Amino acid sequence: MVSFILIILASLAFTGVIIRTKSITSGRKGPGIFQPMKDLIRLFKKGAVYSKTTSFIFQVAPSIYFASVLIAIMVIPLGQYKGIISFEGDFVFFAYVLGTGKFFSIISALDTGSSFEGMGASREALFSMFAEPAFFILMGSFALLTGHTSFQEIFASLHFGSYISYILGVLATFVLAMITMVENSRMPIDDPNTHLELTMVHEVMILDNSGFDLGMILYATSLKFAMYGALIANLFMGSFPIYLIIPIFFVIQLLFAVSVGILESFTARFRMNHNAQYILALSSVAFLIFLGVLLVLGQFN
Repeated sequence: MVSFILIILASLAFTGVIIRTKSITSGRKGPGIFQPMKDLIRLFKKGAVYSKTTSFIFQVAPSIYFASVLIAIMVIPLGQYKGIISFEGDFVFFAYVLGTGKFFSIISALDTGSSFEGMGASREALFSMFAEPAFFILMGSFALLTGHTSFQEIFASLHFGSYISYILGVLATFVLAMITMVENSRMPIDDPNTHLELTMVHEVMILDNSGFDLGMILYATSLKFAMYGALIANLFMGSFPIYLIIPIFFVIQLLFAVSVGILESFTARFRMNHNAQYILALSSVAFLIFLGVLLVLGQFN
């Protein structure tokens, strides 16, 4: 329960920190850290408008997408403390409950009948499919290393006692950070602040959403950032007491948000045909982690 509350708190400022970092690096004053939340509150006060050409799928999809992210957050532990939902193999549940939300988001875009939104939906599905092996190779490697298959037991059992295991921690952080960028359609995969027809991914899927529904979709992005930030934080918490875990959690979330802002400030968006190659390269990095785990376990002797 503690992890759920902390992730909700971190999500309130995460997107604002990214925007603030980008403003500072480009020499602009920029909006305040909580401006994105103020925009969301304004959206939550409005009603949604639905096209006559859409079905009930378009109306329920934003709620299912938002709920899927909340349920996935319930699985996230905080160091040695379990999440609200915890069982053997829960990282598989985590991946596929997010997949369920994304599925409804994709068919919602297709439900509009717009070829433009269909284009974004096909790109979203393709990139998510390419990112999935990297996540499962990463978590499968840690399951092999620790002998456990739940998030809480894996993170509680991880220990960085050798140079190889430190390298594994750095590589795992890189893979999780890049999966976050792919899942949220951020740089270098996409730039949510520009609207170029040939390069849009996620934002083209939600062009017909408005009011409360749009607010849920946009807030889900902040939640997913904080959720993956919590996974990264769990890599380094170990069995620290709660009074140390909470500051470490927020420091890592802040560093993650600032890193995303700096990355987006100094990285150019890829050409669309290079995105798939880049995302598949994440699986290669995850495979290096798998080989490192075999090395730690002495399987090459």
